[in-house]
Amino acid sequence: FRSRNRVNLGVWGVSKMFQQQSFGSVGTHNPMKDFEVQQPPDDSISKIAFSPNANYLIASSWDNNVRCWEVQDSGTTIPKAQQTHSAPVLDCCWHADGTKVLTASCDKTCKLWDLQSNQAIDIAQHDAPIKSVHWVQAPSYSCAVTGSWDKTLKFWDTRTPSPVLTLQLPERCYCMDVMYPMAIVGTASRGLVVYQLENTPSEFKRIESPLKYQHRCISIFRDKQNQPTGFALGSIEGRVAIQYINPPNPTKDNFTFKCHRSNVTQAGQTQDIFPVNDIAFHPSHGTLATVGSDGRFSFWDKDARTKLKTSEAMEQPITSCAFNFNGNIFAYSVSYDWSKGHEHYNPQKKNYIFMRQVTEEMKAKAKKR
Repeated sequence: FRSRNRVNLGVWGVSKMFQQQSFGSVGTHNPMKDFEVQQPPDDSISKIAFSPNANYLIASSWDNNVRCWEVQDSGTTIPKAQQTHSAPVLDCCWHADGTKVLTASCDKTCKLWDLQSNQAIDIAQHDAPIKSVHWVQAPSYSCAVTGSWDKTLKFWDTRTPSPVLTLQLPERCYCMDVMYPMAIVGTASRGLVVYQLENTPSEFKRIESPLKYQHRCISIFRDKQNQPTGFALGSIEGRVAIQYINPPNPTKDNFTFKCHRSNVTQAGQTQDIFPVNDIAFHPSHGTLATVGSDGRFSFWDKDARTKLKTSEAMEQPITSCAFNFNGNIFAYSVSYDWSKGHEHYNPQKKNYIFMRQVTEEMKAKAKKR
């Protein structure tokens, strides 16, 4: 694994150079002319994530596999390794040290994958598929946390086979995010539960959902002191809610906005509304990206409540997105998300993961005087 101080070079650090390159295969499948990750998964991509301290990318898929690539300064990717579950993999995340990966599967297990030895061991077990997995790095402890369709949230010491703590959820886990000392889980029936992770993790509060339709994705954001202060919640109805945990003025500070909908250009025209599949916050600018079943990504400034950019439409939905550790690279995965049922599945269409340089695109625009 390369040292962190070698990565911010080449195309990822020089936006002008990046714009002058011609990248990989460009066509209708790559309308933004972005870098294409080599040897992508063979089935729908459930999650992509960058290492916390180097330019390595992982992706989990419905083909039962989790893959890892090294992202080079030139923008090319090198497949490094992969591991397999016995059923589709719904989520993956990095250990805090950047040398291990956690994977959550429909086979009801979670594995810890050591990339240096390329060995994976089972560390968690549920009574139903595991929808979400995260690593908790606290000052006094570290552990894995898994959320399942068996309506439980479990915390695991990776050295022991039984959970160190099990918390009951009001419903099945649909989405989860963790940023110490906070965790939040979105469940079926539009449930929202906030947890505090200091000392012994416990339920902090339940929040009435600001959205009227099924929760699809959730992402915690930080305040100017770099502490978790709220979250963005996306639903299947092309809408995102920005919610603060303890807002000074709830009616003013909390808000929702529409996104991932077709443009209506004339009266009487029907608008198509698409699910929001993933949300990611830029690590330094605090702006955010959303991706949807309309095959587009959009960048937003939540503080100014403005849109910064929307992409051209891909040939298939965008299922997941991620920023690398310094925010220079934005990656997004293109594959069918089954939002329109099996009759719209086209096995001839390939899956893709793309990367683009976004150092300037994600900056909030200066306010006009």
